[in-house]
Amino acid sequence: MGDPYQEKRQLMVNRHLKKRGIRDALLLEAFLRVPRHEFVPADLWEQAYADGPLPIGHGQTISQPYMVAVMTSLAELKPEHRVLEIGTGSGYQAAILAEIVSAVYTVERIPEIAERARQTLQRLGYANIHFGVADGTLGWTEAAPFDAIVVTAGAPEIPAPFLDQLALGGLVVVPIEAGHSQVLYRVKRTVRGFDKERGERCTFVPLIGKHGWERDPRTR
Repeated sequence: MGDPYQEKRQLMVNRHLKKRGIRDALLLEAFLRVPRHEFVPADLWEQAYADGPLPIGHGQTISQPYMVAVMTSLAELKPEHRVLEIGTGSGYQAAILAEIVSAVYTVERIPEIAERARQTLQRLGYANIHFGVADGTLGWTEAAPFDAIVVTAGAPEIPAPFLDQLALGGLVVVPIEAGHSQVLYRVKRTVRGFDKERGERCTFVPLIGKHGWERDPRTR
């Protein structure tokens, strides 16, 4: 029996990614392979391939496909890369990364969400993803350095541990707070220091932890 959602994935890629400028072949192939509906509650499966975020519980969301594609594209990934993801969430971004690179290290602070994502990703056969339940703003010191760090939550500023754990030539992609939303930044480690590049506006849940927000700013 064929995959009933394959056509929906193809439409998602054509309408929401290619038409908006996403061209990387490896990235587009990853979106075609990863079953996004598996990462949301069953009652939302029919909405899984629309270009928007969806709730996954505990005040968290699965990001819109286009934003996942933008962040992944900005990381300039290669098959041999090792990537740190901050904020496992549903596990969808981790799956996209794992389709492209050799190893993904993903950290989630909410145990229930982390366990659900781990079960989903392992059930789907991803053997190159390493899971951590911890304060993501601390990074993953034992596994550093990383070729890329992808942060799927909005930070008040770029956490210092991310810069410390970045390999030479590596990139951090992170949303930084700017008013009621965030601005996507890309930071590259060079022999001279760090080059910072400003991208488009976006909206993510807050990055909570020692080097992020002390508490959820949405509840203030």
